Amino acid sequence: MNDQPRRRPQNSNGKGKGGKPPGRPYRRPQKDPVRFLAFEALRAVDERDAYANLVLPPLLRAAREKHEGFDNRDAALATELVYGTLRGQGTYDAVIAACVDRPLREVDPPVLDVLSLGAHQLLGTRIPTHAAVSATVELGRVVLGDGRAKFVNAVLRKIAQHDLDGWLEKVAPPYEEDPEDHLSVTHSHPRWIVSALWDSLGGGRAGIEDLLEADNERPDVTLVARPGRMGADDLLASLGEENGLPGRWSPYAVRLTEGGEPGALEAVRDGRAGVQDEGSQLVALALADVPVEGKDTHWLDGCAGPGGKAAMLAGLAARRGATLVAAEKQPHRSRLVGQALAGNPGPVQVITADGTRPPWRPGSFDRVLMDVPCTGLGALRRRPEARWRRRPSDLEKFAPLQRSLLREALGSVRVGGVVGYVTCSPHLAETRAVVDDVMKKHGGVELIDARPLMSGVPGLGDGPDVQLWPHLHGTDAMYLALLRRTA
Repeated sequence: MNDQPRRRPQNSNGKGKGGKPPGRPYRRPQKDPVRFLAFEALRAVDERDAYANLVLPPLLRAAREKHEGFDNRDAALATELVYGTLRGQGTYDAVIAACVDRPLREVDPPVLDVLSLGAHQLLGTRIPTHAAVSATVELGRVVLGDGRAKFVNAVLRKIAQHDLDGWLEKVAPPYEEDPEDHLSVTHSHPRWIVSALWDSLGGGRAGIEDLLEADNERPDVTLVARPGRMGADDLLASLGEENGLPGRWSPYAVRLTEGGEPGALEAVRDGRAGVQDEGSQLVALALADVPVEGKDTHWLDGCAGPGGKAAMLAGLAARRGATLVAAEKQPHRSRLVGQALAGNPGPVQVITADGTRPPWRPGSFDRVLMDVPCTGLGALRRRPEARWRRRPSDLEKFAPLQRSLLREALGSVRVGGVVGYVTCSPHLAETRAVVDDVMKKHGGVELIDARPLMSGVPGLGDGPDVQLWPHLHGTDAMYLALLRRTA
């Protein structure tokens, strides 16, 4: 499967320049606000390297303001079209490539976005075939012109000849011949990511297929009731029985059961609650709950932006009379941390600082969280476009930074204190390899078994570190290693 990004030269691939069809009156194209919005979002992702989860909310708000009849069902369909198309991009590219007479790199990016939207409607939704084709061709008329819309029509009619299983039999190599390429095409992941995830799982075919399928499912929207500001029961009560469920593992988690904008909730607006994956909650709770020897008054979040874990730690620290220092290198992310910590019941300090060059004295803290920058392969459910942007070479960029941050975290904690090394990636090069390398060179450090600190969570492996998984735990693939400084 081709893992290269979908960047193509801006040349036309349709025949003709549009215009009045011969023999009948010309009909002006009708703009469907739902599909036009989805197309706009995909163009932003492709042209500006934007993230769909950031682009989509303002587009939805604008559509509601502009179109009187644009309701929750329309918003849900637009969201499904955007995220479904991005998740299935690898598979849909393989299908489209089988239906055109030129390499995909020679197809105009806007045309390919329209084709991908159509392919998703035909192969990934229950939209009737005739409706999927006609609506997508009409979108093509609006955004591409009549000439290229004819090309879209021809390609979609070819795609409509088979369902998804039928196409996979044609475009995916047999599993027995090339397992990784088969899984790559079938589950729409770049081959190198399939290989990396398989190595991290260390299991058989069932495990990797379950994980890849989970990566392509729409995740729950999970809220956190921030400690010291609101309880999970109160948050549930504010949502109503039909709109919320308790979290699976975290006592502060609440899952939304209905669609909608979490930012519109009063508890989220005033900072008593936030949007936070349950995996992120679990790793923060584990660091807060691990026993430390001696005093326990100074905590540090060394890579705090945008502030979700810092807000949880700050509330937990306040209950024990401890102070949290939240450090973030990027000024704009530091401001986000400040917003997340506003209203915390206890003392906090937000500083703009580089965790690789800390301004504080060595041994200043009792607990340190170091949630390091990474490839983000553990959150592909939420940011499906990331799988097509990341490259194996990115690991080389992150590796020195991750090791440096962990070394400085160990230098920042006192003897008897604890460091939590966290990353939202299951790639072994970003998890155990980093911890092993730093421990070999640092000395005076021991690993703590993190599994008992996630009581009730199954499938945590052999320890002492913990890897969470979407298909096993319903969380992002968060990694946690707890290290105690002994000398």
